[in-house]
Amino acid sequence: MPSDDSLLRLDRQLCFAVYSTAHAFNRFYRPLLEALGITYPQYLALMALWEADRQSVSEIGKRLWLDSGTLTPLLKRLEALELVTRRRAEADERQVIVTLTEKGRALETEAAQFPKKILEASHCSAAELDQLRRLLFGLREQLD
Repeated sequence: MPSDDSLLRLDRQLCFAVYSTAHAFNRFYRPLLEALGITYPQYLALMALWEADRQSVSEIGKRLWLDSGTLTPLLKRLEALELVTRRRAEADERQVIVTLTEKGRALETEAAQFPKKILEASHCSAAELDQLRRLLFGLREQLD
C-alpha cells in the first residue's frame, strides 16, 4: 500500500492543480459571460480579435492553441451571434479572415471589467497573478 508521501497523491499533482483551477475559472466566468451571451472559448476568440482585428482562422488558432476543426464551429457561432464576420481572403481563397462587427467590438468595453473581478476574487496582488501567469506560460512552453 502506498504511503501518504506517495508521488501519486492527487493533491501533490501540478496537473490536477492546473486542471481544477481551470474548472474554477470556468465557473467564475460563466455568469459574466452569460450576461454577454457568449461561452468561454468564444470569449478567448474575441480577445484575440480585440488585440488585432482581421485575422485568419489559422492565426487565431495559433494564438488560442486550437486546431481549425475546433475553432471553425466556434467562429460560426460567433458569426451567428453577429459578433464577427468570416470572409474568404481575396489573395488566397483557402484562407478565411475573421473580422469583428461593431457589436463584437462593443463587448470589449464590458469584458474589460473581468480582469479586475478576477483580481478581487483571487485575493492575490496583481504582481502575484502576473508572476503565476508567466510561470504557467513558461511551463507550457517547456512541456510543448
